[in-house]
Amino acid sequence: MMRQYELIEKVLSYDADANELLLNKAYVYAMKAHGSQKRDSGDLYFSHPLEVAAILTEFKLDDATIATALLHDTVEDTTATLSEIKDIFGEEIAGLVSGLTKIGKLNLISKETEQAENFRRLLLAISDDVRVLMIKLADRLHNMRTINCLPDDKKSRIAKETMDIYAPLAGRMGIQSMREELEDLCFEVINPEARSLILNRLSLLTDKSSEILKEIEKELFEKIKSEGILVKIDGREKKPYSIWQKIERKSISLEQLSDVYGFRVITNNVRDCYKVVGIVHQEWRAVPGRFKDYISTPKQNDYRSIHTTLIGPNNQRIELQVRSKEMQEVAERGLASHTLYKDNISGAVVVKAKDTRAYKWLYNLLEMLEDEDSPEEFFENTKLELFEDQVFCFTPKGRIVTLPRGATPIDFAYSVHTDIGDKCKGCRINGIKSPLTTEIINGDEILIICDDKRHPPSAWEKVAITGKAKSSIRRINKEKIHNQYSKLGSQIIDRLLLKYSMDNKNIDMNSVCSKFGMNSIEDLNAKIGRGEINNDLLLKALNLDKEKITNKLSIIKKNTYKHSLPIRGIDSDLPVKFSDNSRIVPGDHIFGILVPGEGITIHSKYSKKSQIFNDKLENWIDLTWDVDAEKKERFSGRIIVDCANEVGALAKISQVIGFNNANIENLILATRSKDFYKLDIDIGVWNLSHLNKIISALRKLSVIHRVKRIAD
Repeated sequence: MMRQYELIEKVLSYDADANELLLNKAYVYAMKAHGSQKRDSGDLYFSHPLEVAAILTEFKLDDATIATALLHDTVEDTTATLSEIKDIFGEEIAGLVSGLTKIGKLNLISKETEQAENFRRLLLAISDDVRVLMIKLADRLHNMRTINCLPDDKKSRIAKETMDIYAPLAGRMGIQSMREELEDLCFEVINPEARSLILNRLSLLTDKSSEILKEIEKELFEKIKSEGILVKIDGREKKPYSIWQKIERKSISLEQLSDVYGFRVITNNVRDCYKVVGIVHQEWRAVPGRFKDYISTPKQNDYRSIHTTLIGPNNQRIELQVRSKEMQEVAERGLASHTLYKDNISGAVVVKAKDTRAYKWLYNLLEMLEDEDSPEEFFENTKLELFEDQVFCFTPKGRIVTLPRGATPIDFAYSVHTDIGDKCKGCRINGIKSPLTTEIINGDEILIICDDKRHPPSAWEKVAITGKAKSSIRRINKEKIHNQYSKLGSQIIDRLLLKYSMDNKNIDMNSVCSKFGMNSIEDLNAKIGRGEINNDLLLKALNLDKEKITNKLSIIKKNTYKHSLPIRGIDSDLPVKFSDNSRIVPGDHIFGILVPGEGITIHSKYSKKSQIFNDKLENWIDLTWDVDAEKKERFSGRIIVDCANEVGALAKISQVIGFNNANIENLILATRSKDFYKLDIDIGVWNLSHLNKIISALRKLSVIHRVKRIAD
């Protein structure tokens, strides 16, 4: 365990102006607060916050962050209070401790819910001060270093959570050294056998190749030095988990591993980076497809470097990373390399992280958080992004947009701006009109075509892969669904008033809202529309007598309502379905029957089935079609065709249907005789007019005896 003076000396070694009094005070306060508390390992509990503070000194964090690390568990695990922390250490440190305390253990329904809620709280705490993230990551790192004292089931759960959240989050924030250590510690818990095999293989390769690697390093250094460039070269061995990922990704055996070693060339500036690449590429052959320039196009976490793979001396495959000293600092310390410096005038710590690309990614997560109702949904969307590789694409003006691999133009549109995503109706990729479901590849130039009247369909949520796109689509569709339910609820109230009351003008709907504890008439209507308030409760709230029907039922059926519910089709977000075996298309006069808790079933107003519902007319819902003419959504219409049993008859029928820009979706041979066939054909059409046009064209064929449309 690090001693008090050792911790302070470590901080002073990189920050000569650090507040020694503050650090001493925090050390003593935390040690007394935790007292004789013990960890599961049997060690004094105070050893944990002390080691967390020690980890943060490796990232050269300011004295306030180190003090907070020492104090971070005091409010949650001791009798200390936030007000006491504020009085002794000031508002800044109290705010950091408060942020960390909010991420404490929660007694929720399930471990999945707890994990999601903790992650949500972590991000909210980070939004106030990004140093909370650094302390939390260091806290998790020390917990993983000491995890072996825990029971196996608890070890497995914590390791999986760390692998799912904290390791990739450290990577996204650019703290690569911490990510690699977290992954290795988790790998040892989750799959110890695989890790052991890989370590044995690495040991064998090291024994065989150590001398060769030293020669390669020397030859690299001498060749670059001869060109007048001073560099530092470090040998770099891949981590066990990174090797395991490669084995899984490429489906290769452990024995096939060869390129597990690489070299890192550290230069003085960016210009020298490109000179070094030129030198090594002239001297040795480069492996095609293995050159990546993250200097001109940095990763989302601000990582910059040039990666290349060479066939070096003795035909040895060499992986090379070339970067400047500044880039190396960012690669090792990530967010911490940007985060903190002292204002020379006030002495206050200034947070610069918001200017970095890594923080912009974090800020996008916080924007998504505002749109999500469920922590679980947000968590799942975010986990997808944490693990994804990247593709780089461009706007027509040359702006670079970084997206997860597998992203579509829908993700691109929302990445550029939420409004562009909401209004997106099409795209051009590299000048060619392309489907919005196209997977983007590196270097694509994407033009988004917008329409101010357009709204994203809910089906896009299944196509998009970025959390921002998914949450934006879900948010706008929730608003649309709420409005539709509200219209539906309004119609239900109108029908009840028409059926049970002679006078519906003097109903105080605000009073009805208060009876159900609703804030607005729109919210009340939506609740009624969803079937959460049944007719009996509604009649009681409206002071209507269920037994007293004052109007004739026929009035309801004939009445035309101003607020018909718009229906797009079976893909509507409302719980809507067509009646069994129906083939209704836009242009048909339709109505709906509401079954509370189940949704709406659509029927044709001219269907014989409509008579069945004459005694339930208060459940009738007036429907209108809401079909976008430009979208050209097909609906299935059914016809019965009697045609001559002769060669080519079916081909002629298919030709007419195709010529009229329709599609045969299903065909059944209903009956067959010597002279005639009877066919049931489902045809994908735009609307009733389109279907009638096809029927007319079919009737002109000499092989056709009869064509009849079937709607039910």
